[in-house]
Amino acid sequence: MATTSSERQDVSEGSLDVSLLKELARKDLVDSLNSVNGAKTLVLDASLASPLGLVTEVALLKHHGVDKMFWLESGPLSASTTNVVYLCRPLIKWVKIIADQIKRHGRDNQKHTYTILLVPRNSILVSRILEEEGVLGEVTISSYNLQFIPVADDVISLENETAFKDIWVDGDETVIYNAAQALVTLQRIYGRFPRVVGKGDHAARLARLLTQPLSQPPDPIKSPLASADNLDCLIVLDRRVDMITPLLTQLTYEGLVDEVLGIRNSSVELPVSLLTPATNPAPTAAAPSTSPSTSAVPTAPVSQEKKKKYLLTTSTDPLLAELRDLNFASVGKRLNRVAHRLDEDYKARLQAKTVAQLKDFVGKLGGLQTEHQSLRLHTGLSEIIVPQTRTEEFNKSLEIQQNLLASYDVNGQITAIEDMIARGADMQIVLRLLCLASITTGGIKSKSLENIKREFLQSYGYRFLPLLLALASPSLAILLPNPLPPSTPAAVTNLKYPFVPLRKSLRLLIDDPDSLDEVENDISYVYSGYAPISVRLVQCVAQKGGVLSNPANDKDKGANAEGGKSSGQVQAHPIVGWKGFEDVLASIPGETVDIIPKDQGDQPAAPSLSTLLQLGERSTTTVVFFLGGCTYTEIAALRWIGRQNRGRKFLIATTSIVSGASLIESIAGTGRPTAGSRDAGL
Repeated sequence: MATTSSERQDVSEGSLDVSLLKELARKDLVDSLNSVNGAKTLVLDASLASPLGLVTEVALLKHHGVDKMFWLESGPLSASTTNVVYLCRPLIKWVKIIADQIKRHGRDNQKHTYTILLVPRNSILVSRILEEEGVLGEVTISSYNLQFIPVADDVISLENETAFKDIWVDGDETVIYNAAQALVTLQRIYGRFPRVVGKGDHAARLARLLTQPLSQPPDPIKSPLASADNLDCLIVLDRRVDMITPLLTQLTYEGLVDEVLGIRNSSVELPVSLLTPATNPAPTAAAPSTSPSTSAVPTAPVSQEKKKKYLLTTSTDPLLAELRDLNFASVGKRLNRVAHRLDEDYKARLQAKTVAQLKDFVGKLGGLQTEHQSLRLHTGLSEIIVPQTRTEEFNKSLEIQQNLLASYDVNGQITAIEDMIARGADMQIVLRLLCLASITTGGIKSKSLENIKREFLQSYGYRFLPLLLALASPSLAILLPNPLPPSTPAAVTNLKYPFVPLRKSLRLLIDDPDSLDEVENDISYVYSGYAPISVRLVQCVAQKGGVLSNPANDKDKGANAEGGKSSGQVQAHPIVGWKGFEDVLASIPGETVDIIPKDQGDQPAAPSLSTLLQLGERSTTTVVFFLGGCTYTEIAALRWIGRQNRGRKFLIATTSIVSGASLIESIAGTGRPTAGSRDAGL
C-alpha cells in the first residue's frame, strides 16, 4: 500500500488552517516593536532566532523600525540608536547580561532608552534581578507572547528545546503553564475542546489547569473557524510516559535526516552544492538512488564542504510531503519513480508541435524545474545518509535495540554495549542504548551497571557524571539498577516501567516487520516493526481497533493493487476517552485523566454520544499534545492513522521536536551553539 503524493495531500484537506497562528505571532511581534517609537537596535536571544524565522522575516523587522540587530551575549553593546530593545526568554543569564550592558552605557555616558520584551511572558524574577543590579528604573519591561508556531500543515510547536530538562531535571513547571496558555489561545481561534484526556502526572496537571473554570473568561479571537464542532478532543501525553520511543533510532526519512544531520526549528544544514540549481534541468531515470553513486553527491567530503541552512517545508519543496514519512528503505524506489515521471514530462517538449502545445509545456516548465531541484536535493540527502546507515556502529546499535525490544539475550546486549564503549562509539548512542536496556528490562543488574558507568566515565570523561546522576534521579528514574536498593524512594519504585506486559497488550512488536518496508499497514513501519507506545495510546482514544489489529489489513483485502484509496477508509468512531483500555493505562506509571469541561452554564461542553453519531461524515480534528517533545517518527505514525480514518484529522502539538540525541544534549547541558558572530546580520 504505497501511499501516493496525492493521497498525502488529501490528508491536509479539511484540516485546521494553522497559518492563523503564524499571523497571530507576526501581529503580536509587530505590536511589540511598534510600542517603541522610532528607530531601534534589536538585541536578540540567539535561541529565538530560528523560531522567529518561522513567523517573520528581516524585511518586516526593518519596516517596523529595527535599524540594527545583535545577538544577546556578554560584553559591551555598540548601539547606534537611542532605543535599544532586548528580545529574550526570562532567564537569569540574559537578565544579568542586559544589566551589565546598561551599566556600561551609564559609565560611558551613553544615553539610551531600554525595553525588554520577554518571551512568552513577563516574570517577577526579572524585575527582582534588575532591581538588585540597580537598573530597574531605566528599563521598560514588556512581553512578546510567542506561542504555537506552525512547522508543518498539521504540526505546531512551542519550539522550547529545554522543556524536557526544565520539567524533569530542573523541576521548573513554568513550561506547563505556558503550554496551557498556548492551548487556551488555540481554543479561542478554533473552538473549545469538548473532552481532554491525558496520561502522565504532568499531563494531568496541564489538563486540570486547562479545564479549570475561569472567573472572567477572555473574549475569543474573532475567527470564522471558531466553532464547537471543529475539535473533538485534546489528548495530552507527557514525554516521561514513553521514554522508549525517543531513545530508538528513527527510521523514517525525515527522522533519519534528524538523526544524521540534525533538524533544528525545521531547518537542516546542507552542503551548498546540494542547494545550487543543477545546470542540466532534465533528470535521468537512473539518477536517484539510496545506494551510493555520484549523480548528486558533492565531490568534496560533506564534513569539509561549506554548509547552508535549508528550511524543510512543503510550501517550497514539492517532494517533501511525499518522502518525509516513508520508511527509509522505501525512499530509493520512490525517488526513482519520481525521476521516471519527470523524465517523461521533459520528453513531452519534443512531442510539442503546435503553438498551444508549446505554450502548455512552458506553463508547466517552472513546476518541473522546481520538482527537479527538489529531486536532486533529496537524492543527494539520501546519498549522504546511506553511508551512515552502513557503518558497523549504526547497525550494531539497531541490532541491540531490536533485541532489547524483544527481550532477547539481555545479558548479551549489555556486553555488546560495553564493547561499543571500548571501541569509542558515539557517546549519545551508547547512553541511549543503556537507558533503553534499563527501561525495557526493569533495570540493569547492579554490578553490571556500576561497571558500565565506570567504563563510560573513563572513556567519555567525568564531566558526564552529572548526566548519569540526572538519569538516575527520582524525577527521571531511567538508568536504574535491578533490583532496586531497599533505601530507594517510593517515587522511584513506582516509576518502574511495565514494558513486557505492554508489549503484548498494546501489540508493540509486529510478527513480519520486513513487509512493513513496502506496505505501510501499521504504525510500526516507522521503526521497522516496533510501534511507538505514545501513538498506541493515541489509538486507545481515537482508533481503538488499531491497537488490537492492523486497520489497514481489512481495507487492503478489497482494495486494488495501489491500495490506500479513500474509499477504503474507515469512519472514525466517536471519542469516548480511554474506555476499553483502563487496565492498560493503570499499569503505566503516571496519572490518567479524562475530563469533560463544563461550560459557563455548568453544562458539559462535550456533545452526547448520540450527537457524535449524528455528525456522520463531518470531519473533526483531534489535537495531540506532547509535553516534553515528540519525534518525527511519532508525527509520521499519527499521519498514518489520519490516512486510515474518514472524518477525523489530527493536529499534532508539542513543546518541541526531539530525538534521543537532543534529549541527551538537553539533560547534559551540551546543546548545539546557536549564535555565531556578534552582529546578527541586519
